Amino acid sequence: MASELAHLWTLDPGVTFLNHGGYGATPRPVLAAQQRWRDQMEAEPVRFFAHDLEPALDEARHALGPFVGADPEDLVFVPNATAGINTVLRSLRFAAGEELLTTDHAYAAARNAMEFVAEREGARVVVAEVPFPLQSPREVIDAVMRCVTPHTRLAVVDHVTSPTALVFPIEELVGELTLRGVEVLVDGAHAPGQLALSVPSLGASYYAANLHKWVCAPKGAGFLWVRHDRQPLIRPLAISNGAASTRTNRSRFRLDFDWTGTADPSAWLVVPDAIEFGAQLMPGGWEALIERNHRLLLEARDLLCRTLAAGPPAPDEMVGSMASLPLPAADGDAYRGIDLYGDPVHDHLDALALQVMVAPWPQRPAGGSWRRLVRISAAAYNDAADYRRLADALPGAIAAA
Repeated sequence: MASELAHLWTLDPGVTFLNHGGYGATPRPVLAAQQRWRDQMEAEPVRFFAHDLEPALDEARHALGPFVGADPEDLVFVPNATAGINTVLRSLRFAAGEELLTTDHAYAAARNAMEFVAEREGARVVVAEVPFPLQSPREVIDAVMRCVTPHTRLAVVDHVTSPTALVFPIEELVGELTLRGVEVLVDGAHAPGQLALSVPSLGASYYAANLHKWVCAPKGAGFLWVRHDRQPLIRPLAISNGAASTRTNRSRFRLDFDWTGTADPSAWLVVPDAIEFGAQLMPGGWEALIERNHRLLLEARDLLCRTLAAGPPAPDEMVGSMASLPLPAADGDAYRGIDLYGDPVHDHLDALALQVMVAPWPQRPAGGSWRRLVRISAAAYNDAADYRRLADALPGAIAAA
């Protein structure tokens, strides 16, 4: 990592780390702030949990609210987007025969949660096949809307997809689904810090997201936004002491979610520090950082396209700070249900200290033809030299697979 900002992270300098979208990476100042909260917690745990935690959570929410364009009262902290998605799905009730709609670009954990809930209640999951590569955002909308029926109750759609790294036209998609009477839960795992965000303006009922990825908060920092009129329906995964509280100075939504048992809340409490860290990285704050990463990503994508003798798999408007590129067809390989980090292309690159995500596409080939995708990320600690190194190594990795 050659960026002049790389020293602010604890990442191994011997590894070219191009997978920020995988688990994020927390910078040194934010880790230091987290340790201060942990020290306070352990110095006097009763005082911390009984008196200090609630106002500290409120302060963190009031920093997060403007960053994602939301009223802090409509936000609750969760460990990650997967927990937020499960919270909504397992709070709602579905009638036999009702349909839960998603796409074949959905994150596997989200789809697993949908299938669990549907099987439990006699509903079914419908998967819209969105092409990849694709030429325009309209292809996403058309693919999803073709699968809407009178039985469609809820759609779970990505803001930024994980395997294909596409920025879906989420506002337009939500608008068309809403006109058809379909509620929408947005999986925003990759959006905060990668895109400018105003959650309520998207028009969805629910939005779950991570803060440990592009906001660079510690692992364990995520949020769930629930539109005010839907909040009475949504309960936390763990029903705890707040459920029986008689307090009237806080909303039932807040009482339910702010205390679900003893855990380390320090990742949530340093969300303001993470937001401030990103804002101070360069003149122009988060807007400039997002634009810088986007420009770097486009340059890196185009370099790899030239390496692979292929065109961009999606228009520029549909990528943020990540891009996935199809590798040569793997039809001759038997699909083995490869682990994300157990593919031979990945292992070859990993042995060269190059960390990227390599995944199958389609995600569930079901015996048909498939290709590998290589997904790259552009973070503040990356620069152009990182991607030149990957471009030099990629042909050999493909040949060795």
